[in-house]
Amino acid sequence: MASSPLAYFITFSTYGAWLHGRDVGSIDKEHNQFSTPFLESDSKREEIERTNMRESAYVLNAERRKIVLVTVREVCSHRHWRLWACHVRSTHVHVVVSADEKPEKIMSDLKAYASRRLREQLNERPDAKRWTQHGSTRYLWKEPEVAASIEYVLRGQGDLMECYDGTETSEPEA
Repeated sequence: MASSPLAYFITFSTYGAWLHGRDVGSIDKEHNQFSTPFLESDSKREEIERTNMRESAYVLNAERRKIVLVTVREVCSHRHWRLWACHVRSTHVHVVVSADEKPEKIMSDLKAYASRRLREQLNERPDAKRWTQHGSTRYLWKEPEVAASIEYVLRGQGDLMECYDGTETSEPEA
């Protein structure tokens, strides 16, 4: 096995989008191991979490999705990270990226810069909750894992929203 992964498959969701107990499945600190099942559906737990939210769920509309995608591309270009694919959805962001950084730092940087751009370009509140606290960081050690992750990001999410397929070489447009 290589000493460092070929890439990372990073997913982070918007605030309020993936409450524990929802019918589609979720994970929590006790259920956050690779290849383990999602939590069981639990409408009571989901309602408790919804009631405890400090503000409304944050949804990425078309304008926000475009800003997030451009920002992800800019950060990766500036940091010399290889962006293989990115898909910005209404409630989450998928990124396949190669970098000499820990995936948690990559995710943190992408969230921070996207938040800054959203605040600057749309005049949003600086303290708005946009993202969940963490996300998913999968290490991709083999080329077939990288290829499968790229395929999932680009074609396994339903209708395309704001996507980058890794082939454009020009700088992203704001």
